[in-house]
Order: sequence, then structure tokens, then C-alpha cells
Amino acid sequence: MRCLGIESSCDETALALVEDGRLIDAVLATQADMHALFGGVVPELASREHYRFCGALFDELMRRAGLDASAVDVVAVSRGPGLLGSLLVGVAFAKGLALGCGARFLGVNHLHAHLLAAGLEGATLFPSLGLLASGGHTHLYRLDSPSRIVQLGRTLDDAAGEAFDKVGKLMGLAYPGGRLLDMLARQGRADDRLFPRPYLDNDNLDFSFSGLKTAAAAWLSPLAKTVDWPRPLNDPADAPQELKDGCASFNKAVVDTLMEKTRRALDRNPDLRRLVVAGGVAANSLLREEATALMTARGGEVVFPSPRLCTDNAAMVAYAGWLLACEGWEHPLSMETIPRGRAIPEDMRRAAKP
Repeated sequence: MRCLGIESSCDETALALVEDGRLIDAVLATQADMHALFGGVVPELASREHYRFCGALFDELMRRAGLDASAVDVVAVSRGPGLLGSLLVGVAFAKGLALGCGARFLGVNHLHAHLLAAGLEGATLFPSLGLLASGGHTHLYRLDSPSRIVQLGRTLDDAAGEAFDKVGKLMGLAYPGGRLLDMLARQGRADDRLFPRPYLDNDNLDFSFSGLKTAAAAWLSPLAKTVDWPRPLNDPADAPQELKDGCASFNKAVVDTLMEKTRRALDRNPDLRRLVVAGGVAANSLLREEATALMTARGGEVVFPSPRLCTDNAAMVAYAGWLLACEGWEHPLSMETIPRGRAIPEDMRRAAKP
């Protein structure tokens, strides 16, 4: 079974082909340089770029794979959450393609696709606890099958990746700031007293990083008046040690918070011996170290997708679509696109027998 995956939830236009659980090929057009001019993603511009790239990327993918559209059995697309305009472009293209070539159609939960991505590289996923840490979401899930993924905790305001990027912007780091902040943190000395561990004085599994972002802004304001560094900062060598130490302290505050909530979730699900860490923040070096240490101490294992599968990509969408199609699921072409902030309904239906 061949599944075409389409990803357009934010600022990456990506398509990929998965056949029988194996990635055949993938293509991507990034908009990072364009949005860097504005310090963040401009939704209208992102939508127009998706419209410009979708058809050309599909033609390129089919050419490289030596296939035509009739060889696609399933068309899977990120239906949400994400930027509504961007999602609509990808979903409309996917629906037209499925209708035109007679393929089954599936709308994939973008967040679930991140969690399932490691399976594309041979990792065992079920049952597991899933920690999704990305620019828009910080969630905890119980994973029992591709179609049985239950949310245990969620983002209440700023997600971990959003906090990294916003604080990086306040620091004057080149866009996107989260990656460079991690690089600077590796050269700094963390002070546990500098920043709070937010939203831990409770007994739930939800996350809130807005207060930590405010604390970072309060620390940065007086520092910027006494210490100078280039803005935008592209090279870690140009950063003063005080900034590197602040990055290390902020990085550790975020990771400590993620690990404490993950530890709580594992305690409440004692049958789970595997942790899957996914999303853009899963590439963070300290998070990888701490998650590995946590699971080693508990006699379990941790699974990370490779860095190329941590950021938004179509391979994860194609793989998630393939898994769901193998279970016999599909969507009607009337399926709705779901933007960020709305719950994605469980509205898949059983495919008709051929």
C-alpha cells in the first residue's frame, strides 16, 4: 500500500511517499528565510507559498519515485491543528488528488503524526507515553495504537517551543531563536535560582510557560543595558558569557518542567515502560539527555525521532496515514479542516471493502 503524505500546517510545504511502512522519498519547500524578515510566520504569506509549491512538489516527488498519480492508494494530509489558511491549501490539494486518482482519503492529526514518526525508523511505539514538545503545543499522551491516542495533559498558553522562540527573539537571536538558544545554552553555566519552574504547584499534567517567558524578559532588560552583543545574533562566538549563562538557565528551567510532568504521567500509568519524545523541541540536546536519564533510572526506554523527523515534515504524515489505512480507516471528502485552538474530532470511518 502506497500512502502520499501532505504537510502544510505552518510554513513548510512538504510531500512524501510511504510504501508498506517504508519511506520512498520526500520533498520540501521551506519558507524560513522569508518569514525571518518579519521575525515570525506571517499566515497570509505562508498560505500563498503553499499554493505556489504544492503542485510542483507533487510532480517532483512522482518523478523521483518513477510513479504517476494512479500508483497512490491513500492520500493523507495534516488536517490540523495549525494555521487555517495554510491547512486549507494542503487539504484542498489532497482532496482533489484523492478524487482525481480514486485513492482513499485521510485527514491526519498533525500532533499524532509527530508522535508516530519514530515508527518510520523501526521504533516500537505501543504502548507508550508520548511527550510532544513543539512550537505550538506541549502535550502528554498515552499511545495504545495508531487510532487510540489519548491526551493526558495539554498546553494552557505558551508551549515550550514558543517560549524558546519568543525568548530567543527578545535576546535578539537570529530566527528561529530556539535552535540558537540551545547552542548558546551548551556553552553556558545554568543557575537553577535564576528562573522558576512554571506551573508545577498543582497535581495535573498540563503546561504553562507564559510566566517563564515573562521572568526571562525581566532578567534580560537590565542585562541588555549593561552588556552588548550584535542583533540579530547569528554566531554563538559573538555572545557574551552572561547571555550564554542565561540561555543555559532558561533551557534547564524548561526541561526540568517537562521532565517533572512526564514523571507524574509515568507514575499514573505504571504499565508504560517506554517514552516517546517528539516535536521540534525533541531536538533539544538537554531534553534528550534528561529524558534518557529518566527512563534509564526507571528501567524503561526512550524513543526519539531523528532530528529530520522532529520538525514539521510529510514523512510523518504519510506514515501516520499508512498506519491508519492499514487499520481500515478513511475520511469522506467532506472532512473539515481544524485550526489551532479547536479539538480535532474522532470522525474517521471504516473504509468499504474493495
